[in-house]
Amino acid sequence: MPTTQTPRQRMIAALSHTEPDKVPRDMGFTPPVEKMLKEKTGADDLYDYFELEFRGVAQRHTTRDLEIYRRYHTGLKDGATLDEYGIAEEPGDFYHFTHTVAPMQHFTSIREFEAYPMPDIMDDYRYDGIADTIADIKARGLFATAWVGHIFETVWHMRGMDRFMMDMIEHPEFAAFLVETITEMRVHMADRFTRMGADMITLGDDVGMQTGMMMSPELWRRWFKPNLARVIAAAKDVNPDVYIWYHSDGNIEAVIPELIEVGVEILNPIQPECMDPAKLKRQYGDRLSFWGTIGIQTTMPFGTPDDVKREVRERIRTVGKGGGLVLAPTHVLEPEVPYENILAFIEAIEEEARGD
Repeated sequence: MPTTQTPRQRMIAALSHTEPDKVPRDMGFTPPVEKMLKEKTGADDLYDYFELEFRGVAQRHTTRDLEIYRRYHTGLKDGATLDEYGIAEEPGDFYHFTHTVAPMQHFTSIREFEAYPMPDIMDDYRYDGIADTIADIKARGLFATAWVGHIFETVWHMRGMDRFMMDMIEHPEFAAFLVETITEMRVHMADRFTRMGADMITLGDDVGMQTGMMMSPELWRRWFKPNLARVIAAAKDVNPDVYIWYHSDGNIEAVIPELIEVGVEILNPIQPECMDPAKLKRQYGDRLSFWGTIGIQTTMPFGTPDDVKREVRERIRTVGKGGGLVLAPTHVLEPEVPYENILAFIEAIEEEARGD
């Protein structure tokens, strides 16, 4: 059994395919679950309370007046908000769920795309103080992650899913403009955050469904693989040792070898409902670490605490063997997840570390 490690040492050991003193963990919370957990635990900081080994940074919020995007929308519901890309979020009627409205959905010419006010991602003020925050995270013995973001998800939120999918075939000049523009932003962000000392760059695009890829692997290779490679290269050129984390929900087995090829080192979330974590460990465990693997569609909301502990132990003994595992539910914890199951997730990790 390894000697006791700091949280940062534990993360680096696991992601370097060395078995840590215990498996690191992660959890994300929807607003209702966060509220419930704070009430039950009395904790202000749930990351501290549950002893999660990392902390993340992201860009500072834009100071731009987002009302400039209102003219790209008509008939929005009361209470709709705009983000820095001009994407509207209309209120939903169930917890935190909202409806996304694309500002570019009616564009018919490349001139409209070119005239659109893109966000000020590359402005220096967006990075003020972040290097100090990263240094502070490390000084606390924690692992520092930096969120760089999406390409596919951003462009389809701006254009609309159906229209962007059609653009890749019928209007490639529209698709190329958007993909290239957003990729340049992500390249810049990856470079800046790595220079600031982040231990890990986090990227992601949901390109999978439960049954397979959301688009053909051929389309993914044409539009997204080379651009993902550019973003990763921007980080690795600054620091070859920075870790590269990539998120996609669903079954993306068709492109896992190519994700590894372009530099992805950590894959999230590995939904056990549609991909077999132990099988992927056997296939790719020498080149890939796995972050997630605990079912948020099944075990966490609908299992018993014993079911949760059983799944955690199975993952540690299979996927975690020899390192390469950060345990986490495969998405944010939804209101259906019982408090007892959340505690069971944490308890099982500690019990395994003690050999109970």
